Amino acid sequence: MCVGRVDVRFRVFLLLVLFTTACQGTSREPLVFSGEAAYAHVEAQCDLGPRPTGSSANRAVGDYIISVLEDEGWAVETQEFAYRDTPVRNIVGKAGEGPVVILGAHYDTRRQADQEDPTQPVLGANDGASGVAVLLELARVLDLDRVDRQVWLAFFDAEDNGRLDGWEWCVGSSYMANHLEVVPEAVVVVDMVGDADQQFYFEGNSDPTLQQELWEIAATLGYTETFRSEYRWTIYDDHVPFAQRSIPAVDIIDFDYPYWHTTQDTPDKVSPASLERVGRVLEVWLEGAP
Repeated sequence: MCVGRVDVRFRVFLLLVLFTTACQGTSREPLVFSGEAAYAHVEAQCDLGPRPTGSSANRAVGDYIISVLEDEGWAVETQEFAYRDTPVRNIVGKAGEGPVVILGAHYDTRRQADQEDPTQPVLGANDGASGVAVLLELARVLDLDRVDRQVWLAFFDAEDNGRLDGWEWCVGSSYMANHLEVVPEAVVVVDMVGDADQQFYFEGNSDPTLQQELWEIAATLGYTETFRSEYRWTIYDDHVPFAQRSIPAVDIIDFDYPYWHTTQDTPDKVSPASLERVGRVLEVWLEGAP
């Protein structure tokens, strides 16, 4: 069932208030990443429909991201430019102090479901919305007093229309990597991370040392069944433009997703538990011991 934008925002707000209240109690304990709260962000994005670059829904989801970040106290910046006469907008939320680390996800969706029916767009519950949802929930729960770095939550536009009408892949992340005024210490991209049948493998274009560090954190959290320490894919994704600048970069991606670039990439294929595993790994990586 689709609901209006106001209803969606109200539903997400109520969920986050409930989770915040439950975690804080009377003496304010540290917040912990919630898969259910992240999943609410998946639904909110999908309720806007497909969100290809340049569309009104794309603009709306970008506004939604900015609103959530600002509500959580993050300083928001945008990068706006044109690609093939189409407006593109990267969004970055910044918080904390110290060396910069970037956590990134793309928020656009593919305008043709070319793995199934190219006359239809992709809703992008997993391929787009899941990574965004993880970053938005991290914006709520990160204890910046325990993070000794400045964190950038980067939301890339124009990632997912490669090889359609002459478009390239990863347009937004390439633009950001080529216009950095500060060189980040590391970049971690989360893409297609919500699959209920979650399987993450080492990825061939990722920095092996940083990748091993993240997978070891996953092991300490008991996620060895989903974070598997073996190579399977080599993928051109939003981490590559940063890696090409000799910045340690990792892609956390479940490419064994049967609904990739189809009309079946819908919220029912996404699991709150899957989102929570990824969020917890990143939360521990930034904050230290669980």
